[in-house]
Amino acid sequence: MSQLPELAMVFLKLGATAFGGPAAHVAAIQTEVVDRRQWISRERLLELFATTNLIPGPNSTELVMQIGYERSGWPGLIVAGSSFILPAMLIVWGLAWGYQQFQFLPQVKYIFAGLQPVVFGLVAQALWKLSKSALKIAPAWTIASVAPTLIGLMTIGACVLKVNEVLWLILMGAGMMLWQNWRSAGISGGSGRNLSVALLAGLPTTGKAVSVSWVFGIFFKIGLVMYGGGYVLIAFLQQELVDRQHLLTSQQLLDAVSIGQITPGPLFTTATFIGYLLAGHGGAIAGTVGIFLPGFLLVALLRPWLNQVQDSPWIKGFLAGINPAAWGLMAFVVGQLGLGLTSWPVRLMAIGSLLLLLKWPNVSLWLMLGGAIAGWIFKL
Repeated sequence: MSQLPELAMVFLKLGATAFGGPAAHVAAIQTEVVDRRQWISRERLLELFATTNLIPGPNSTELVMQIGYERSGWPGLIVAGSSFILPAMLIVWGLAWGYQQFQFLPQVKYIFAGLQPVVFGLVAQALWKLSKSALKIAPAWTIASVAPTLIGLMTIGACVLKVNEVLWLILMGAGMMLWQNWRSAGISGGSGRNLSVALLAGLPTTGKAVSVSWVFGIFFKIGLVMYGGGYVLIAFLQQELVDRQHLLTSQQLLDAVSIGQITPGPLFTTATFIGYLLAGHGGAIAGTVGIFLPGFLLVALLRPWLNQVQDSPWIKGFLAGINPAAWGLMAFVVGQLGLGLTSWPVRLMAIGSLLLLLKWPNVSLWLMLGGAIAGWIFKL
């Protein structure tokens, strides 16, 4: 138990200072946990990070949970994960309050207008990086190499037709899992168990009345099936809250993502911002708990078996379907974001941001700052 305060101190510090995406978070975690304190080896850190790809949710946060478990068991898992999330949640919560109070001031609108093309560049860059692993593009025209690309393209079509994205992800994951293992292993009870876990995602109901419990339910559902990284979250929110429920505008969603990008900690704290916009202070708490709780539960339940199931053909098959489907969701949102860039100066900023990020991925914070200044100066 004496290790818990140190766990809390280390991950509160990281949650308050770790800017950037999962790669930047892992680098900061390595500095604190491996280099400075020698809690685990670098090889073990990479092993733990690899297992986070097997479960939905924010990878870097789930890595923190696993480090906490390695250090102090179940209490360590809870303390480490909560400590990493808390600073970002409080910062985003405060910014959400300020946004709602001052969003109609011209200066604030100009700043967020300048951030919009940079967010486009960030999401487009993430889409490009994800395509390398999700689509598995290869010169050989085999079913195994073509199938992921077909799933990605079909997902774009499903988004155009407004098919429920959660059910679509489950269908693609289950379909690839069964297809890849049909001949080698046959259909066994294991596939049914995997699918039954995924189908839990469809249980929270949706509706027009926005309550704290509804906010919790919608973010819990998203957190339970969210593969592909933080930027796939934008696709889920666009489909659910903008296109289907009409509870947010696309601009509000982009503003929420901008806040999540410029603050430290996991990008999933975008849920804190959106929860506040939907249902006030209670919504901020409900959104945060809803999006992160599945990660805590899944890591806690699956932690003893994560290392063993990494090589499971059923898990690999499920991920082989769900990853290109997540790519398709992102591609659809990138297209929508591109159509929302209505002026040539903003379009040029978006293209420039993407090109700079492809060349120098670590300049995202400087680009966000530059976009905000440009929006304020030129009244975009």
